[in-house]
Amino acid sequence: MRTVGVEEELLLVDARGAASPVAPLLLADAPAAGAGPVVSAEIQQEMIETQTRPQESMTALLSDIVAGRTLADDLARGHSARAVAVAMSPLRLRPHATSDPRYDSMMDRYGLTARGTLVCGCHVHVAIASREEGVAVLDRIRTWLPVLLALTANSPFAGGVDTGHASYRFVAWHQWQSAGPTDLFGSVDAYDRFESILVDTGVILDKGMLYLDARLSHKQPTIEVRVADVCLDARDTVVLAAIVRALVEEAAAEWRAGVPPTPMPSAALRLAEWQAALTGVSGRLPHPQTGLAGTAADAVSALLAHTRPQLELAGDLALVRRGVARILRTGGGAGRQRAAFARRGRMRDVVEAAVAATHERTEDDDGDDRDAA
Repeated sequence: MRTVGVEEELLLVDARGAASPVAPLLLADAPAAGAGPVVSAEIQQEMIETQTRPQESMTALLSDIVAGRTLADDLARGHSARAVAVAMSPLRLRPHATSDPRYDSMMDRYGLTARGTLVCGCHVHVAIASREEGVAVLDRIRTWLPVLLALTANSPFAGGVDTGHASYRFVAWHQWQSAGPTDLFGSVDAYDRFESILVDTGVILDKGMLYLDARLSHKQPTIEVRVADVCLDARDTVVLAAIVRALVEEAAAEWRAGVPPTPMPSAALRLAEWQAALTGVSGRLPHPQTGLAGTAADAVSALLAHTRPQLELAGDLALVRRGVARILRTGGGAGRQRAAFARRGRMRDVVEAAVAATHERTEDDDGDDRDAA
């Protein structure tokens, strides 16, 4: 069975719920890398990244995700802060850049895009047997990525206002030059040429700035799916990871069987992603197989039908069904943030509820105790 690993970017907030630039202090206190999850710096000091180990079991992956969140939060508490899984700060903020030669270069070259952008995503890594398989997978999962964005949308508020989007992180993140979907590659040579052409323009610093929705990892033999917001609920992160693994398995099987990928233009995928970011699971969304106008609920149903064989083989079908039903019922992270705001109309309540939801118990059950956050 393929292994799966997750990177989560978490926002650091103070007692008022405002973003707090304490990441350097947290990392100075962090234990040396050992057998469990680790934490690392990100481009802004108000955020920190957690990384799980590669896992085959979704139960083990959930334990690692929770352990990573707990580690980050314990370190934050030591500096009067908390770690919270929201994709943008609901309150106003002024980011502080992390001191690092590469980040310094980005701040110098890219102006407010670099200095002012603070977004928290979730990156899922799934093991691949070869780069050839990896490129074939990229070509075959691309039409499903807008549905993953809809399921994970968790940034309705930014800078003290309701943005009208379920994922405003998508809007902010796509200020970067290379963010977004890609056209079909067809071969490793074509993928490598694509990377080289973009780097050779001189507009981006290096291959690390290829901020594609999904890409071949440059550090390990994995597909890296980067389209999602960080999930408020750790259980939703596991649902995302299970679906991504199933998509990779199904795509690899189609490639071996000679099934061609869907020839959807990247411009159409960008429109689908924009719509997913606007309304999440509660509105409209082009169908991932036909590209025709439809509802997010229908797109999610198509995703579950497409991945069901692989989810069954992995033993993840029940977990994913429960998780998707929970997301559809609550509106996911975006719906839960808006529900917290609706009670008293206070952004601070949104942050407090999100902190609680980030760290509440994570048993995969059908109860509603966490859904009220």
